[in-house]
Amino acid sequence: MSYYISRTVAGPFDAVVRRVTEVLKQEGFGVLTEIDVQATLKAKLGADVAPYRILGACNPSFAHQALQLETRLGVLLPCNVIVRDAGGGQTEVASVDPVSSMERTGNVRLGSIALQVRERLQKAIDSL
Repeated sequence: MSYYISRTVAGPFDAVVRRVTEVLKQEGFGVLTEIDVQATLKAKLGADVAPYRILGACNPSFAHQALQLETRLGVLLPCNVIVRDAGGGQTEVASVDPVSSMERTGNVRLGSIALQVRERLQKAIDSL
């Protein structure tokens, strides 16, 4: 089983970041954090890398349900979604597979929540 869900789309990086934020919202996710990896690596290491963002997406309802079942689950939240310039006018969008992540807890009661979150993330990514 893969640890991520991915799709590569044609389009400029910044436009894809905006679109990803929109489709996540349509599926009930808010973007709590946004990390500009390209800018951070340039500032901290002087490294030149292609545009790369990490969006911390959270569906409050699912997060609340899951935290009721596993109090330390916050170490795996929020669901990270990356947007990266794949070159040649292509942009890759990938998210963590919550089923794969939640399996690591050993709490089988999280399974149905993880499946629902995966379905919504998959639907968001497929709609790009």
